[in-house]
Amino acid sequence: MSELNEYSALHNGALFFDRSDRMRIRISGPKAAELVAGMVTNDVSALVPGEGQYAAALTPKGKIVADLRIFALEDALLIDTSAPAAAGWKEMIQKYINPRLAPYHDVTEELADFGVFGRSSRSVVSRVLDVDDNDLLPLAPYGHISRPFADVTVIIARVPEIDLDGFEIFIPASAVGTLKGKFHSAGVAEGTRETWEIARIESGRPQWGVDMDDSTLPQEANFDELGAISYTKGCYIGQETVARVHFRGHVNRFLRRLRFVTRPAPPKGAELVDETGKVIGEIRSAALSPRFGGVALGMVRREVPPGTTLQARWPDGECSIQIEQNEKGATV
Repeated sequence: MSELNEYSALHNGALFFDRSDRMRIRISGPKAAELVAGMVTNDVSALVPGEGQYAAALTPKGKIVADLRIFALEDALLIDTSAPAAAGWKEMIQKYINPRLAPYHDVTEELADFGVFGRSSRSVVSRVLDVDDNDLLPLAPYGHISRPFADVTVIIARVPEIDLDGFEIFIPASAVGTLKGKFHSAGVAEGTRETWEIARIESGRPQWGVDMDDSTLPQEANFDELGAISYTKGCYIGQETVARVHFRGHVNRFLRRLRFVTRPAPPKGAELVDETGKVIGEIRSAALSPRFGGVALGMVRREVPPGTTLQARWPDGECSIQIEQNEKGATV
């Protein structure tokens, strides 16, 4: 399938994506929620089985070690993160969680991860997994259910990863072949990394190691907008910096959606320059969208208003680029 046809299928139907490269860790025991709550930005202690949330793990200075999706199961927490952030998150777990109080296990190899995204994603999941649509419809973001499938149990979670409805299917590795066969029988194609990147950038969703890293504050990556920070929960690693930014000040830069019309796409690290020649930001991600043309995410000074046209410059090229008028993020 061509990139254009894939993109069309995503926006008019659905695609499935193999996301098993993400790291999945299961943390159990009566102290699991309490210990994890002391390590992340969101209120894990408030979760009940069937609920979930987005959060970040931070350095003591409040910079992002990993962005996390946390799912509360009946007897454990299932926490996943992207492959680039996996080492940092695992190191934090080993440092701060006593396995005698909260046993933890890396289940990445035994539990695969497939995402279904697109306008018709809910109906596809319902058909492929033989799940009642009425069980999927009320799921809140990161809410999830468990259902039998091909002699195993799968976890189905609603995930707001892009600006299209989406569901994550956590499935034992032994049943992956059966699941893929069901997708193909239902006429659902597998999406490529390139199509995912276009959708991610269009949606303004930051990727750890690309748009943010351990030099980035959560508010710079729009984690407020993404619902990943609680300002009423108890203490956690890096909280002082996050709270100070929220209650006493603001970030000086944040991740912003950009549009451009020229080819090729500017590379990561390309400088963003204003009309006076002052460098006021840099490109973090860029792609060519069949719908919008050039789309990008850039870390840009907060005082630059939406709609401003900038110049992107790199060693062997340059192009005009504009901050989206209807951007989301920390504009105040």
